[in-house]
Amino acid sequence: MLTYPPEVDALQAIRRKLKDPRKNLRNWRKGDPCVSNWTGVICTMPQPDGFLHIQELRMLNLNLTGKLAPKLGQLSNLTVLNFMWNHNITGSIPKEIGNIKSLKFLLLSGNQLTGPLADKLGFLPNFLMFQVDLNQITGSLPKSFVNLISCKHFHMNNNSISGQIPSELSSMPALIHFLLDNNNLMGNLPPEFSQMPKLRILQLDNNNFGGTEIPASYGNMSNLVKLNHLNMGIGARK
Repeated sequence: MLTYPPEVDALQAIRRKLKDPRKNLRNWRKGDPCVSNWTGVICTMPQPDGFLHIQELRMLNLNLTGKLAPKLGQLSNLTVLNFMWNHNITGSIPKEIGNIKSLKFLLLSGNQLTGPLADKLGFLPNFLMFQVDLNQITGSLPKSFVNLISCKHFHMNNNSISGQIPSELSSMPALIHFLLDNNNLMGNLPPEFSQMPKLRILQLDNNNFGGTEIPASYGNMSNLVKLNHLNMGIGARK
């Protein structure tokens, strides 16, 4: 029983885009990813097609540098993609990740990722956690994120995201944590956020909202246990 060949090709492309100064991925150069237990590669049980498939990619805190390869989008059975706390992964988040309809966790915190968030990332029906805090992401929040109907955790804090928060995002029915503090957001706070049925933590401090007041409707959010909004007009990251 071997790993599905197109996924092996994808892993090899992913490896070519990365630098590994501590040689944590040295076993990626030999054997089969699933059979040889490549570092960070978690596989499914044998599938009806006769192959093993990549289920998780756990690249947490491996001191990797380089970029995230578009070929990540070929890992069509992936549920967890974790490159957190490598500190020096650069470039943009590949839009091709939006092809992974099985993806539940996208964990990219603590790197130097740049560029805007692609609209295509808003079409992941099983998505539970979108965690890209502590990067250098720019641009506005895509309205397509309203389609992330299963997403519970939305951690975008400590970036350079700008523009208005789309009011459409108030239609995300499962959202519990909505963290947007320490960005360059501006404009009005959508009063529609008061309609989010499960929201418990809303962090908006240290943006460029200026003299914007908290909408009175926010007082009706019965499940809200934390609302950070102080200094919304100062201290935004540049």
